[in-house]
Amino acid sequence: MIITDRIYGEFKVDGILEEIIRSKPLQRLKGIHQGGASYLVNPNWNVTRYEHSIGVMLLIKKLGGSLKEQIAGLLHDISHTAFSHVIDFVIENDEEDYHEKIVKTVIEGSDIPNILNKYGYDYKEIVLDDSVWTILEQPAPNLCADRVDYTLRDMSAYGQITPLEVRLFLENLSVKDGKMILHNIEAAEWFTETYYKEVIDFFMHPLNIYGYDLLVKALKASLMKQVINLDDLLRTDDEVMDILRSSEDQEILSIIRKIHPGVIVKEDPCSWDLHRKTKIRIIDPEVLHEGILSNSSVLSQNVRATGKKILKKAAEGSFVRIVSDEKKVIIR
Repeated sequence: MIITDRIYGEFKVDGILEEIIRSKPLQRLKGIHQGGASYLVNPNWNVTRYEHSIGVMLLIKKLGGSLKEQIAGLLHDISHTAFSHVIDFVIENDEEDYHEKIVKTVIEGSDIPNILNKYGYDYKEIVLDDSVWTILEQPAPNLCADRVDYTLRDMSAYGQITPLEVRLFLENLSVKDGKMILHNIEAAEWFTETYYKEVIDFFMHPLNIYGYDLLVKALKASLMKQVINLDDLLRTDDEVMDILRSSEDQEILSIIRKIHPGVIVKEDPCSWDLHRKTKIRIIDPEVLHEGILSNSSVLSQNVRATGKKILKKAAEGSFVRIVSDEKKVIIR
């Protein structure tokens, strides 16, 4: 199998990695969007968990990570429900880790254990403890393959960064003692700025907040009225939307009719209709400077200032005013 990725280029993948990629659980992720409700209000916000999972695996491979860690990277989002983290708002899970809580159940109900066993691997060793995979996952504010890939992938897809910028950043990225580091402060400053573009200009974008808010309301009502159950959320985004649209429940239909690309919203802290705070996300890459590893905030005033800015924004949250939620009808 030849994979051509928008971030990392062309790679040949075979054996266990190819079998996992072709498996039903991985293929389902083609229908799970990274941004949850975002694709419903802006069709261009369409990066999927499948693309991201492939990307994480390729980044680990590029950095010299073991085959086991590549497998872990490929499987790390396997249990994401439809609309990704929207479910965490539906069930009011502040840690935003519902997919981690159900990963054992999801894996055991799939053919993944058999695929791994065929090649001599135990799924429990690979999937159930991310802490052993130090390239794949790190606690904030460190770099890790998961955090780096979704930032580069989203910001590249949405036109916020260029291919040249991505290439120069990756050239300065390596692994030391099992952890991602950068080799100059300029790369750290660039990634910090890019990561906060992801947080503020995408995660906290007023249109994204609007879509999340209404989809959360629709899913809460659907669960309460037993139009769907939690197992239904292990389908794809579009399959769940089809269930909601065919429900004939007027409350649910009234909500989802307002989730469409024609919505006009703006940030307005003085006159707002929606206010939402999201999980605080901080980054502080480690940099190898004069032979010593240091956090970039120690070396850079820009990184420190940007970090303060994001903390302030996260504490305030997003204030969204709905200018128009009417769907335009095109008469031909």
